[in-house]
Amino acid sequence: MSADPTLLLAHTVGPDRGRDLRERLLAEGLPADRVVAAETPAETDAHAADARGVVIGRLPDGLLERADSLRWVQTLSSGTDYLPTAELADGGVTVTNSAGVHAEPIGEQVLGYMLSFERDLHALARQQAESRWERREGGELRGKTVGIVGVGAIGTRVAELASAFGTDVWGVKRDLDSMPDAVDEPRSPEDLHEVCLAADYLVLACPLTDETAGLIGGDELRLLGGDGVLVNVARGEVCDQDALVGALRSHLIRGAALDVFEEEPLPSDSPLWELSNAVVTPHMAGSTPHKAERWTEIIAENYRRLARDGEERLRNRVT
Repeated sequence: MSADPTLLLAHTVGPDRGRDLRERLLAEGLPADRVVAAETPAETDAHAADARGVVIGRLPDGLLERADSLRWVQTLSSGTDYLPTAELADGGVTVTNSAGVHAEPIGEQVLGYMLSFERDLHALARQQAESRWERREGGELRGKTVGIVGVGAIGTRVAELASAFGTDVWGVKRDLDSMPDAVDEPRSPEDLHEVCLAADYLVLACPLTDETAGLIGGDELRLLGGDGVLVNVARGEVCDQDALVGALRSHLIRGAALDVFEEEPLPSDSPLWELSNAVVTPHMAGSTPHKAERWTEIIAENYRRLARDGEERLRNRVT
């Protein structure tokens, strides 16, 4: 087994999670002497020089300076905006993410947000907390238009679930040829304003990049209009939060369901906590009891590809 690459589970994965992932990877047939689960920064440092692959929760400080043999970084997140991807690429290091691991729970949570607004469940929950009986008229998702900005693994699952409820699904994606069948109206990023105008629910599921930072601002919210609901499961910075607060306060839009924010945790004095037309959740849409098994599948497959073919054929490549 000496020719097999060394895989380091960095301490930023977390001690318990690292031990669990290591056991799962060994059960998948990875060599025990080549999979190291570090629990402390010192242990990560000690094994960095030998590692050809590293699994991270976040990038450990100074890892790139010590990891001379590194060719592959696997993140446990879908987003990689916190990584110096250009520096890694320049150094010959391929980054892969965990796209797809969180698609099912996030897709289901987005559907829950939409049902909450359609049936006024968030308002009814406030009434219950106040012991107040006030009848409300609910709507139906069937026949509504759902616009999805970013149709990757998460956006695709949102499209499938929304389509099953009889909605008209519009999707925004650069590569229109890879648009999933669940999207009724494929649109390019240049058509964003058309999608905002058409959507009853505008779902942000795109990565945070230079192009998507501040993508949704006052102009886009005005186009979404008084019947529109913004759902953000991407990154807080994709939407101008001050503009959003203003739109919610003035009822320029119907409401917003937010799992991500410009600053996290969301400060206690943020007006978003008190706005009756905002649903706030603490960046937990991707939580699921099935994360470990899905991570294991991706990591094990990429390890085998690294050992057999090198980093060129890794799954979920970002760089």
